[in-house]
Order: sequence, then C-alpha cells, then structure tokens
Amino acid sequence: MLTVMQLLPALNVGGVERGTVEIARALVEAGHRSIVVSAGGQLVEELGHLGARHIEIPIGRKRLSTLRYVSRLREICRSEKVDIVHARSRLPAWIGYRAINAMAPAERPHWVTTVHGPYTVNFYSRIMTSGERVIAISKFIRDYITKNYPSVPPENIHVIARGVDRAEYAHDFIPAPGWLAQWHTQNPQFAHRKLLVLPGRMTRWKGQTEFIEMIAALVRQGVNVHGVVAGGAPPRRKSFDIELRQLVSNLGIEERVSFVGKRDDLREILASADIAYSMTIEPEAFGRTTLEALSVGTPVIGYNHGGTGEILREVLPIGLITPRSVTEAVDATIQFLGKPVSVPKVHRFTLSKMRQGTIEVYESLGPKPG
Repeated sequence: MLTVMQLLPALNVGGVERGTVEIARALVEAGHRSIVVSAGGQLVEELGHLGARHIEIPIGRKRLSTLRYVSRLREICRSEKVDIVHARSRLPAWIGYRAINAMAPAERPHWVTTVHGPYTVNFYSRIMTSGERVIAISKFIRDYITKNYPSVPPENIHVIARGVDRAEYAHDFIPAPGWLAQWHTQNPQFAHRKLLVLPGRMTRWKGQTEFIEMIAALVRQGVNVHGVVAGGAPPRRKSFDIELRQLVSNLGIEERVSFVGKRDDLREILASADIAYSMTIEPEAFGRTTLEALSVGTPVIGYNHGGTGEILREVLPIGLITPRSVTEAVDATIQFLGKPVSVPKVHRFTLSKMRQGTIEVYESLGPKPG
C-alpha cells in the first residue's frame, strides 16, 4: 500500500482540482492511502466521502510567510509515512520540494509533478519539471517541456491525457425532457435555427470575438444559425463582456447571438448544439470542452493548435481549421451543416485511462526508498 500526498493551492471547481479528486478516488479504490493538502474549498467534502484525507494548509498563498509551511509539510511526510508527494501547481511545488529535500534520503518520499499548462518559461516554473516522474497532460505539453527544459530526461516524462467519464458524457446522451422544455421556453430565439455554441470563460483569449465575427459572416450569407456564447465573465473582465455585446450590436446580429453566462448544465447545452467550437487564440493545454462535446456526439470545429488540435486530429480531423481564420470557420460550418458529420463513438481520452495511467506512475516508483 502506498501513501500519496497531492499538493495544490485550493479545492474549488476547476480542471486541476477535479483531476486531484479523481486521482484520490483511484488511489482509494486501488487500496492505497490518499492525502490532499490545500487551502480547502468546495471539493473537500467530496474528498472525505471518497475516503481520502484533506489537510488544510494555504500552500498556494503568494506571500513570503507561506515558506513557514515547509516544516509543516515535512512533519506530515514523516508522521503519515508518505511514499509519494505529487505537486500540481508551482508555489505548492516549491513548498513541497523544499520540505522533502531537507529530509534524509532514507526517509524522503518520491517526487512527482504534473505540468498542467505552458507556464511562462523561467526559474520559478522549472520546479514543475523537477519530478522523478513528470506527468504531461497532453502531447502538446510534453513538447513544451522538451523544447523549453531540455535537461529533463525524456524517459521521465509521461503523457497522461486528461479524460472524461464516458458514463457521464455518453455518445447517446440526450438532455432530460424537462431541461429541453425549459431551455426552449427560456430561449425562443433558438427555434428553427442551427445552434452553434462556443463554451468558455468570458476572456479575450478564448476567441469570442472571432466566433461572433463568424456568426455575422454566416448570417450575411443567409445561413440560418444562432450563436450561443456559454461562459461567465470574471469580475475583472466585465469590460470585455460589454465590448462583445457592443460588437454584436455593431454587426447588427443582436437577434442571432445569445450570451447565456456561466452554466452548470454545459453538458446539456453541448448535446443540444449542432456544432461546438474551440477558437482559443492561444493553444490550450488540453481542450476539455472540445472533448466533452465530441463525447456526447456533437461535432467540433476548432483551431489546429494545442490540446484541441491534438484531440481533433485523433477523433474528428475534418473539424480542424487554421488558427485565427474566421473564413475557414465559416466554410467548415457551412460544410458541416450541409452534410451532418458523424462523430466516432469511441476515443482514448477517458477518465479511466487517466486514472489508470497515474496509478501506474505511482506504482512504478513504489514505497519511499527507506
């Protein structure tokens, strides 16, 4: 039995946080002990239900005083007989690294890191490539590591793609009748139009501007579509929200674009769409919403870069378009609507594979050296 301690800033809803909980679940189900150290958050209760332990320490707080938690983590490693420390974020990684490297080799836990994104390349970010095993969440991230940190031995890097639960995101998923009725009642403007959805936070790099420009171009060509921007605007991004609504007004397509805000029913929205999009200006580390849409059988048109490009190349290559090309997005949309695209029912980007791959990394290290 292994004791694995994962480190991250907090346990609120997000990709890193959800992945941490899923790996905690996999550890417990495999007969191992799971400990998570963070500042707490919405997912702590779920961790407890799984049989994992949470220790509340604000190791992601960006202030000098956070260094005092180095000794606390070291004490936990000793008292809990931790075999593996797995860091998922930069500041928690520095705290964890300093904690275990002050321990005698015989009692020092193994060290694992996951690179969740293409961080700014500098000394601070280098810590995420310091693991005995370095997990990259996509081939795109593996290539980022090998290009920017060439001293990392290639054999230390393990690509373990993020994945979806195929029971939750089933290819034949159909929203409940009650949900559908409410959706159409609240949005009568969708009736008799092809629904095009761009999921993602209301932030400039997610590509909402290009999406709106694409909708305008389709409308000018007489294509009967309605665009849905699904994602909330963070408090500091309200100006961008206003800017997008002004763009819609300037283009004269107020009746063809809807902003539905942050949603807890994105799965249902994606399943109801005729086409989903990924138009991120910068390459994404993975591309979760692309995968979620494909998993429920909705075709995706997306820029050929980053994690989205990686997923589409394997699952639906016909959906790939040149980054920042609104013209190609328009052409691909017309093609998809003219001849409905069939999305493959099976792909390798599953939660079970992610869990299995991570447990295999842990078990390949085994108990701590002593």
